[in-house]
Amino acid sequence: MDASHIRNFSIIAHIDHGKTTLSDRLLHRTGTISTRDMEDQLLDSMDLEKERGITIKAHPVTMLYKAANGETYELNLIDTPGHVDFSYEVSRSLSACEGALLIVDAAQGVEAQTVANVHLAIKQNLAIIPVINKIDLPHANVPQAKQQLEDILAIPGDTALSASAKEGIGIDEILEAIVERVPPPKIDPASALQALVFDSYFDTYKGVVIHVRVFNGELRPGLQVKLLNSSKTVEVKEVGSFNPKPYVRQKLEPGETGYFTANIKSPQEVKMGDTVTDSRRPMPPLPGFKEIHPMVFSGIYPINTADYEHLKANLAKLQLNDSAFIYQAETSVALGFGFRCGFLGLLHLEIVQERLRREYGMDIIATYPSVVYRVTMSDSTVKEIDNPAFLPEPNYIDKIEEPMVKTFVICPNENIGDMMALISEKRGVLDHTETLDSRRVMLTSQVPLNEILIDFHDRIKSLTRGYGSMDYEHAGYKESEMVKLDMLVNGESVDAFSCIVHRDKAEGRGRALAAKLKEVIPRQQYAVAIQGAIGGKVVARETVSALRKDVTAKCYGGDITRKRKLLEKQKEGKKRMKSVGSVNIPQEAFIEVLKA
Repeated sequence: MDASHIRNFSIIAHIDHGKTTLSDRLLHRTGTISTRDMEDQLLDSMDLEKERGITIKAHPVTMLYKAANGETYELNLIDTPGHVDFSYEVSRSLSACEGALLIVDAAQGVEAQTVANVHLAIKQNLAIIPVINKIDLPHANVPQAKQQLEDILAIPGDTALSASAKEGIGIDEILEAIVERVPPPKIDPASALQALVFDSYFDTYKGVVIHVRVFNGELRPGLQVKLLNSSKTVEVKEVGSFNPKPYVRQKLEPGETGYFTANIKSPQEVKMGDTVTDSRRPMPPLPGFKEIHPMVFSGIYPINTADYEHLKANLAKLQLNDSAFIYQAETSVALGFGFRCGFLGLLHLEIVQERLRREYGMDIIATYPSVVYRVTMSDSTVKEIDNPAFLPEPNYIDKIEEPMVKTFVICPNENIGDMMALISEKRGVLDHTETLDSRRVMLTSQVPLNEILIDFHDRIKSLTRGYGSMDYEHAGYKESEMVKLDMLVNGESVDAFSCIVHRDKAEGRGRALAAKLKEVIPRQQYAVAIQGAIGGKVVARETVSALRKDVTAKCYGGDITRKRKLLEKQKEGKKRMKSVGSVNIPQEAFIEVLKA
């Protein structure tokens, strides 16, 4: 198709503002999907996405639309995720587009993620079309949403379109606005092939299927192409587009999005943001997106050690579909062979574990999530530590720095006190507050990353009854008094339960872990001490009481010294047993504690 009739656009919004519902409506209205095949959340192909009502993967679709002027346009849409952990998916999708539909919920207004996504779109110089969605709700407030667009995002309110994706109101106006306001792709007719890789997945029959946006030149079967990052030259076997299912085409022309397959068997050979060019006339790489660095680390181990190779193969497949996920092999005394995995955030970690369990049928156990600490040794060398087992002895450490994040929390006015208390409880420092409108404020603060890992997001939601929202960005490192907390069972350290915590919180954490371990460790013939220790200092202790055999059962009546003699004998035996006995902690105990 002629490039002047192509429009590439993304849909961006805060989580749950109706992106996927709107894309369903656009597909239906342009006739890409017949009414018979229509279903809710059509582009969310994973069960997980449908259950949780969130988008995890960006989904490309090509639609043909006959505009009011009688011309037919090719609209390439990429539906993007809304959650902060998947912001790299959003930046990737935006780099393949010229415009973006910005969706704002008429009832909720502008939220933290909306602000972050708009900044990403402005950075890429995209044409932004604001859409105020859910106008059919009884408590929708369209004038206020328009006012917020102006005050918070500096987007003129009168350019916003009103719509209800659920009821199908305003869909035609949105399609016309895309044709009018989104610029067609800019093309250099003299240039050879240049295409940006923005996603990929693994197909058992075709190998790696690569999603591309063609900027210059054309992509067709039989062409020898080069992937610049891996310097690999392959022959294109098949090209096509999505309507949401993949369909084969003769070629992909400049400005179009689609996919191609070549005989690529290994997931590692395709990097997100790579440039595909003609091997005979290589072109310089396109300005792609930067490599993403994981922020949260956790160990993933197979419950049955025989599944190790199986887990390794499945992690490789998963990594292809999710370029922000990284892993490397590691071993643990308690859990055997497994992998140290890096994630962008906690939702990302949860989703990856859930996908391993569902899509690949793996039985896995994950260790407590940790972050990367920067340790300066006494000889001035700097080490990056993501696993407590590798933390050097305290006498060799000059200082430990922990990663900080800048958090933006948007909450109703009446919850400011609760939010400030939560931020200080998480060792955060409040920078400033901004009033967004008559009902809500935005609190900007610096918080250590390891404090927001577990329950920060959930606590914000519960304190604000669901009206609060949060976004964060990384803000470098800061020196902090971090210590390694070891859990000792019968005097022996158990590496799976070790963690790096702030000195002020170590005691509380040690007590909580000791209490949990007391519940799950089976009783022995002798008392077992469970201790939380920092270096040589014990800060918490619980005791699993001994199982006792009643050795005095056979004495009835007679002198008390007979009973005493038997009890003394038993006591000696227990003491001897304790000095040679070792406590085997069952696998279930690890699973219970790590779940908690």
